[in-house]
Amino acid sequence: MGKAWATLGIDLHLEPAGPGLRRGLTDALREAVRSGRLVPGTRLPSSRSLAADLAIARNTVADAYADLVAEGWLTARQGSGTRVATGVPALPAASRTPATAATAAHRPAYDLRAGFPDVSAFPRTEWLKAARRALTAAPNDAFGYGDPRGRVELRTALAAYLARARGVRADPEHIVICAGFAHGLTLLGEVLRARGADTVAVESYGLDEHWQLLTAAGLRQVALPMDRLGTDTTALGPGPGAVLLTPSHQFPLGLSLHHDRRAAVVDWARRTGGLVLEDDYDGEFRYDRRPVGALQGLAPDEVVYLGTASKSLAPGLRLAWMVLPPAVAREVTAAKGGVDTCGAPDQLTLAEFIGSGGYDRHVRASRTRYRRRRDALVAALAARAPAIRVTGIAAGLHVVLRLPHGTLDRVIRAAATRGLAVEGLVPRHRHPAAAVEAPDALVLGYGTPPDHAWSGALDVLCAVLSDPAVTGIA
Repeated sequence: MGKAWATLGIDLHLEPAGPGLRRGLTDALREAVRSGRLVPGTRLPSSRSLAADLAIARNTVADAYADLVAEGWLTARQGSGTRVATGVPALPAASRTPATAATAAHRPAYDLRAGFPDVSAFPRTEWLKAARRALTAAPNDAFGYGDPRGRVELRTALAAYLARARGVRADPEHIVICAGFAHGLTLLGEVLRARGADTVAVESYGLDEHWQLLTAAGLRQVALPMDRLGTDTTALGPGPGAVLLTPSHQFPLGLSLHHDRRAAVVDWARRTGGLVLEDDYDGEFRYDRRPVGALQGLAPDEVVYLGTASKSLAPGLRLAWMVLPPAVAREVTAAKGGVDTCGAPDQLTLAEFIGSGGYDRHVRASRTRYRRRRDALVAALAARAPAIRVTGIAAGLHVVLRLPHGTLDRVIRAAATRGLAVEGLVPRHRHPAAAVEAPDALVLGYGTPPDHAWSGALDVLCAVLSDPAVTGIA
């Protein structure tokens, strides 16, 4: 189609081909429906509009529509126009493009992999209301290039919220907004290299993506050992220029850093001049006791606090923040560049959402919902697979399930055959000092599925873990 279809604001992108315009148009429309480009319920343009768009006779379009209505591909009702019918046959798997077929083949029916919130629970209505209020009140300069630290409205809202909810000592002048945690860590890697650092200490278990970013910045990593008290920060020596920790809720083991280990890492930073990079992973979601305050509150001049909206709202927002010591704030701001790299409308909306109390309400509701899921998971496993030990349940959106020795691969394969995606616990750093012996265990993300899929996912998981042929438990 040569131009946009004005009345509905979309373009069908049809190119009738073959013998005769009517047959070519009919075939093109049928193929668009069959392939899924035009989904059931889609309203088509009037015959007059489509004819003008394609530069063909109106009767040709009307006849093509009539043919497809007769075949059941379309429906036509007075007052509602012509629409794609519901229940139309899908394109057979053998006829799909390789990419489409591969995507469908690898999409699990149920997903319990960790690291994701239930994105279907994003507060669309409240977010839209906040966006309207924020954009209505926004000054004109909000739509310019902006301060590289981010909008002052969001930095101010975050300073108040983090002080109240996480015990962070924050000044809006020393907060930098970034496009996700990975963006913030990339900026910090650049700053550390510029400071002359060549090594960062990390936890033995963690996210590959974070270590890859540090490696890309030219920083070597050394692994710290872990035990029941969390990461052993007493093992820190004078070499690293920084240490990356998840003290409130370690991923994936689910431990909180013991207070003695907290004191040890702060002492290390003050003695050596090193920086503590605090990833406040799942900090909002603690269930069985009061939230553990941020480490940054103990030592704001030595700790860089990193938070994100990815778990509390949705990763697709690409909004995160760093609370930085003053000197580091200047260096990170310079590394970020001369203009803001995060969208001002979303920053203004989040500032309004926090300031109006909408963020607190959403986090409270999410905490309640995720706690119910955790409780249902623990109860179901106790009833149907009592030999499976569940750990790391005090907080967050995931737990660790300890399996019988030698069964991890078998459990993952059995789950996959039932359409359930799960992942095993793997130590990422093989280092003599780490002394990590990986148990057979699953890292299970109970926050991932939408509500309608949660009970089904739980049933499949219990079926797998209660099967003696899979776990070897009679």
